[in-house]
Amino acid sequence: MPKGKVAIVTGASRGIGRSIALALAANGARIVAVDVSLEGTEAMVAEIREKGGEAVAVQGNVTVSADVERMIDSAVESFGRVDILVNNAGITRDALLLRMKDEEWDAVLNVNLKGAFLCSRAAAKVMSKQRYGRIINIASVVGQMGNSGQANYCASKAGLMGLTKSNARELARRNVTVNAVAPGFIATDMTEALPEKVKQELLVQIPLERLGTADDIANAVLFLASEQSGYITGQVIGVNGGMYM
Repeated sequence: MPKGKVAIVTGASRGIGRSIALALAANGARIVAVDVSLEGTEAMVAEIREKGGEAVAVQGNVTVSADVERMIDSAVESFGRVDILVNNAGITRDALLLRMKDEEWDAVLNVNLKGAFLCSRAAAKVMSKQRYGRIINIASVVGQMGNSGQANYCASKAGLMGLTKSNARELARRNVTVNAVAPGFIATDMTEALPEKVKQELLVQIPLERLGTADDIANAVLFLASEQSGYITGQVIGVNGGMYM
């Protein structure tokens, strides 16, 4: 388990990011929680501290290089190092291809893919000097199988898997592993807004016959952040209930 390690989690204020940060903290990691929303992030950090953990909140936009550098600086200033980076920040701007606006495409690719690139580049500088690191990208099952109305989101997540493999090859010699977790359909605020009919149609496609939970994703991240995963790099771990094999 990542006891004593320093973990940066982006998009940490709610949903999957929040569960990942809390799970890492519960297993002894010191947390740098990053989000554009400081209010939700501070509440989560307070929860970690109440349980005896160590955590700081950083407000930042992962698409802005200066914010990303400040995120890394905050981690080093607070805890002296950066061991784990979880690139979880992501957005959706769904629309059918023929109706998708340029700004909808650009917004999703910027946050989901460019953001992960900027954060990985910045963290890798510290990790390379340490000769140790774990970078974990949160991809998606739709990056593997596609999804109607999500050309931008699917492209960003497929690109994230390619980024994972390329970075894994580059950073392996520095003892930095890079992997991705590809969630299936997870019970979050985003899926809660779906009509009941759509949810039932989704369940038919999932052999385990349930939506995943944020904790299911956090458990996979915990493993990839641990010492036990040291010989795993460049992999995409599907956590999707069998929806895509």
